[in-house]
Amino acid sequence: MMHFRRDPSEAYRRVDFDARVRGADSRQLVDLCLEHVTASIGRAIHAQDRGDNAAKSAALTRAISALTALQMGVDMANPTAAALVQLYQAARGSILDCVTRFDKQKLALIRQDFSEIREAMLRSAT
Repeated sequence: MMHFRRDPSEAYRRVDFDARVRGADSRQLVDLCLEHVTASIGRAIHAQDRGDNAAKSAALTRAISALTALQMGVDMANPTAAALVQLYQAARGSILDCVTRFDKQKLALIRQDFSEIREAMLRSAT
C-alpha cells in the first residue's frame, strides 16, 4: 500500500479555492488569481528559508498556474491587454527562473508588484 504525505493546510486551501471559484464573476476570479500569485510566492520564500524544497516547488508551481490563468483570461479587446500579457509573461519567466536558481529578492519584488495591482483593483471596485 502506498502512503502519501498530505499537508492538511494544502487540502484546506484547495477546498477554499474550489468554493471561491464556483459562482465568482470575472473580477472576483482575477482577484483570486492575484491573491494566489502573492500568497504562493510568499509560501515559496518561506519554504526556501526553512529548506523545504518540496513546499517551495509546489508554491512556485501554484504561482505559475495562477499567472497562466490570468494570462488566459485577458480580454484582448481591452486597451491594456498587451501590457497585461507582457506583465504576466515576464513574471512567469522570472518565477520559472527561480525554480532552478532561487532569487528571494526577485520573488519579493514580483510579490509586491502583484500585491499593489490587487490593492488598486480592489480600490477601483468600491
